[in-house]
Amino acid sequence: MAVKITETILRDAHQSLIATRMTTEQMLPIIDKMDKVGYHSVECWGGATFDASLRFLKEDPWERLRKLRAGFKNTKLQMLFRGQNILGYNHYSDDVVEYFVQKSIANGIDIIRIFDCFNDLRNLETAVKAANKEKGHAQIALSYTLGDAYTLDYWKDTARRIEEMGADSLCIKDMAGLLVPYEAEKLVKALKEGTKLPIQLHTHYTSGVASMTYLKAVEAGCDIIDTAISPFSMGTSQPATEVMVETFKGTQYDTGLDQNLLAEIADYFRPIQEEALKTGLLNPKVMGVNIKTLLYQVPGGMLSNLVSQLKEAHAEDKYYQVLEEIPRVRKDFGEPPLVTPSSQIVGTQAVLNVLQGERYKMITKESKKVLSGEFGQTIKPFNPEVQKKAIGDAEPITCRPADKIAPQLAKFEEEIKEWKQQDEDVLSYALFPQVAMEFFKYRQAQQTKVDVNAADTKNQAYPV
Repeated sequence: MAVKITETILRDAHQSLIATRMTTEQMLPIIDKMDKVGYHSVECWGGATFDASLRFLKEDPWERLRKLRAGFKNTKLQMLFRGQNILGYNHYSDDVVEYFVQKSIANGIDIIRIFDCFNDLRNLETAVKAANKEKGHAQIALSYTLGDAYTLDYWKDTARRIEEMGADSLCIKDMAGLLVPYEAEKLVKALKEGTKLPIQLHTHYTSGVASMTYLKAVEAGCDIIDTAISPFSMGTSQPATEVMVETFKGTQYDTGLDQNLLAEIADYFRPIQEEALKTGLLNPKVMGVNIKTLLYQVPGGMLSNLVSQLKEAHAEDKYYQVLEEIPRVRKDFGEPPLVTPSSQIVGTQAVLNVLQGERYKMITKESKKVLSGEFGQTIKPFNPEVQKKAIGDAEPITCRPADKIAPQLAKFEEEIKEWKQQDEDVLSYALFPQVAMEFFKYRQAQQTKVDVNAADTKNQAYPV
């Protein structure tokens, strides 16, 4: 059975290597060629692309999606969606989640990969139902992690529950590159026993084993793998598309993709990669293998965050102490997978614990949210002493957290009515209020400039 390929160059590859700074204009010229490859899908939206477009590139993410949709006539487009967090860092009300799913599909998304940083399936229900209603493909991603609670039976049982929820496929989301080859083989076999859904594997090359992991997973029955075209592959990104295509060539798993066409696509992205290296946007450090990922179970992006936090505090010598503190904080917080936003929350708390010289002397606002149950339920209970220190006698939330959030959409609509130029603006604002507002002002200023220039041109007297 041919293995299928999801190409990540337009989302996770540049998010992992150059902080999501690839512009729409850089993407558009190559779309026609990418559309001829025969990918299972192209991941091009969601994750950090939304925030980065508004914040750093001064681009409307919805406009990007529409342009990509217009160019990809034969290829399914895929996005990454953080369950009840959508693409932000807090939980949103169900009406906002439903509207976001509706608008994503209306603007061109075919496959929505939905995950929760705690693997709390209750936080995925609304998004899955909304995707089903809009006739989109709902893929649920399991955030892969290690720990004695994460047994093969746990994964198998979760896969069964995902199928019952109405998902169309299942993804193993190995954001930290922790899944090693023979464990991948066992995991895929176990999931195949738990579900009939197609299984996709997403990993990062951070620890250096990802290509071998894909090989064993595919041999065990994995249906689809995520890869990145070579100039933006490996390091903290995905294994190279061309390498995986060559690996399975001539076997029963042959992808059937054309290496000559892939080479042309790689040639297009190479100068963009070289320019990013020159400007320092691409740090050669993220291109290497970091085996510490396996030792400390810390995703690559989280490592770079820690380094910058310690740099700011002039405490870079505390790096290894922080790495040792992270697993302890994670244990106190119920052993969640470390993925956005739980990775940042656990990492920042570990940095504080080390810098203060006393554990939990200062507890961040986000840590308090986790320990009060605002993000949902973890696989193990919280450390009761740490929880008490964080939230005192307050009653922790035990229901689905979004059940406590009143509808928010009408309020957001009211707040931005004078700036709204399209329905989707309310969603940009809902997720990133300040950033979106700055973008709306920038957009208006640009439009005014264009109008003034047009008027000037019109009024010029031309010699007869």
